[in-house]
Amino acid sequence: MTPRSMTLSIVVIGALLAGPAGAVPGDNISVVRDLTARVGPIVGAALACKDIARARIKAIVDKFAAVIKDASSNVAERADLARSLDTSVADGRTAVTSGQIDCSLADRQLSELERSLAGPHLSDTAALNSTAAVAATEPAAATATAVRGISDREIRFGISAPFSGPSRELGRQMKLGIDAAFDQANDAGGVGGRMLRLIAADDGYEPSRTVETMKQLLEKDQVFGVIGNVGTPTAVAALPYALQRRMLFFGALTGANVLRHDPPDRYVFNYRASYAEETDAVVRYLVKLRGLQPQQIAVFAQKDAFGDSGFAGVAKAIRALGASDNAIVRLDYKRNTVEVDEAVNQLRISKRPIRAIIMVATYRAAAKFIVKTRNLFPGMIFANVSFVDGTALADELRLLGPHYSKGVIVTQVAPAVAGYSSVVLEYKNALARYFPGEAPDYASLEGYIAADILIQALTRAGQDLDTEKLVDALESLHDLDLGLGIKLNFGRSEHQASHKVWGTMLDENGQYQPLELE
Repeated sequence: MTPRSMTLSIVVIGALLAGPAGAVPGDNISVVRDLTARVGPIVGAALACKDIARARIKAIVDKFAAVIKDASSNVAERADLARSLDTSVADGRTAVTSGQIDCSLADRQLSELERSLAGPHLSDTAALNSTAAVAATEPAAATATAVRGISDREIRFGISAPFSGPSRELGRQMKLGIDAAFDQANDAGGVGGRMLRLIAADDGYEPSRTVETMKQLLEKDQVFGVIGNVGTPTAVAALPYALQRRMLFFGALTGANVLRHDPPDRYVFNYRASYAEETDAVVRYLVKLRGLQPQQIAVFAQKDAFGDSGFAGVAKAIRALGASDNAIVRLDYKRNTVEVDEAVNQLRISKRPIRAIIMVATYRAAAKFIVKTRNLFPGMIFANVSFVDGTALADELRLLGPHYSKGVIVTQVAPAVAGYSSVVLEYKNALARYFPGEAPDYASLEGYIAADILIQALTRAGQDLDTEKLVDALESLHDLDLGLGIKLNFGRSEHQASHKVWGTMLDENGQYQPLELE
């Protein structure tokens, strides 16, 4: 089937399904049987793709089940149509698993069907033919609406993150957490009856690609705003694009100051504590509780805006203790690599008695550095900021044995995933329900919490939604209790919901234990 004929077929199907009960032309059972052969493969292909939200598929299936019920004059006819649908669904699954179509195409087909369902209700054959004629001459488009990314049935958000390359697990986990929260909300009826949808774009954690992914999300995918973008260097590239277009930039996975201006940028909101707060907490812990001198602390950092932000946080914390930051040893590595040998050599030849290294790195580079230096410096303290993704780091080190993992510190911006706080239990239940087999992870927990906050604000903003109303609703969120053990707050001069930093340390089994930082 050509793209044009596929679009036409989907628009026709949508027109039939969107019509009132009993509106199948001529109430002909053969028409519905033909529809099962067209709808089933779309549903089956979507079901075979893990990244397509189950709630979206369920909405289509429920609508088609009602069409089957209304078109059937008896139980036998209904059962026959149901079997026909099941066969077509199986064909759609096979098309994906055999490689005939990919999940990107499956998602587009489902989207076209959803858009058709959001279109005008067509109750007669003449109206159906009219819509088909339009579809044959114009590209399929989203339902006309005054606000980009919003229809009567859906609110679309985007995420630009690494879904390929060495940092892909961060992007995958962040998206997983957001999807879990969105699916949970959708199963409860959505936000004011609108389903929440997340569209992903892969920037590979390379800022040179980020403007294009942002442009794709806004102009092609027509998203309302972005949530959960991953990384500092990519945020530096994405932020001007978003601000120029007054686009919501929410809950990014970064603690960098570029997203924390004073006063705050109107369209930028953060859930998490900043890197300055994380590094301040760990510096104070090392000096006040572990008895180190400031000059015994070095920094292992990514050679970009992320590493710069973390290093600046360490320097500020050391100055706050009354010490000089002039001679802090910085050990660099290149982004999206595990090329840490130069940093290891620099540490080896350093004349300073380094006893602790604060790590501003991604999980693979951090693990590689620990492995290469653990035996050289047996008593070294390794302390990572949260962006490392504690779960992924633990998995990397656990494979190498307790010698490498024991005692490694990670500051967190969310409660322990192994704990039993209300938000963690709710997150784990959602993860088990919508993504069975996926293990709890600090990055996906952060995505879940950020999405939950956004859902609260969307609910407050009401049906007549636009970006300005949502920003106002976010700024009105005070003392929000999601079960983290702290209350979350936004305001006109406060666009960071949490300032809490949790301490964790890996034990000999590669499991995180709570660590009191003060």
